[in-house]
Amino acid sequence: MKYVQIIFSPTGGTEKVSKAVAKNWPSVETVDLSAPGGDGSQIVFGPEDVALIAMPSFGGLAPQIALERLGKIKGNGAKCVLAAVYGNRAYEDTLVQMEDAAERCGFQVIAAVSAVAEHSIMHQYAAGRPNRADCEQLAGFADQINRKLQSGDLTKPAIPGNRPYKKAGAVGLVPKAGSACTECGLCAKQCPVQAIDRQALKTADGKKCISCMRCVSNCPQKARKVNGVMVSAAALAIKKACSVPKQNELFL
Repeated sequence: MKYVQIIFSPTGGTEKVSKAVAKNWPSVETVDLSAPGGDGSQIVFGPEDVALIAMPSFGGLAPQIALERLGKIKGNGAKCVLAAVYGNRAYEDTLVQMEDAAERCGFQVIAAVSAVAEHSIMHQYAAGRPNRADCEQLAGFADQINRKLQSGDLTKPAIPGNRPYKKAGAVGLVPKAGSACTECGLCAKQCPVQAIDRQALKTADGKKCISCMRCVSNCPQKARKVNGVMVSAAALAIKKACSVPKQNELFL
């Protein structure tokens, strides 16, 4: 039996949630779907294995590139826990999307979690989350999931969301580099979708960019940013929805 966390986490929030859920699992392996050119085609599970699939919610949906990379993994009946991570607005259809994708791969979904993490663009929302209390709660969720696994209960949880899924919105926040950029190339090297040309580092390809903010988060010079006016407008648009701290949820 092997335990594997399959993560798409460009800025680290989803990874924190995943680690909290899998904290007490023995010898956890990690598959990073957010690595540039990530390809899960060589990943094969067996029916005795357990997987935790964790993805962020971008506008209420899972990132399409993450679903595509997940789709190459062979689940072969392995038990699966889903974790959708969002920035305190709403995860909407993210979990059901992930559920459908996991089942197409051959996984048996036996539990799901929604969890809040600091918004990757508008950091005032869910700032500092997952915090200590969140991680303790997620560890408690993990205990309940482990008890279900140990009991042999493979019943499918009732996961909220809509089919057909909501329509994906356009990507409008594409980071650019300012005068502080030293052209170190780290942004191009780490971009999950390779939207930054190594020969033209200061701009990103708007057609490829998924606004994941890894380049902004990881730039050693803090040189990459998104348009401040557009961010302010977006923050105002979701202010009401984000005004009350959301709670983590477990579906068994």
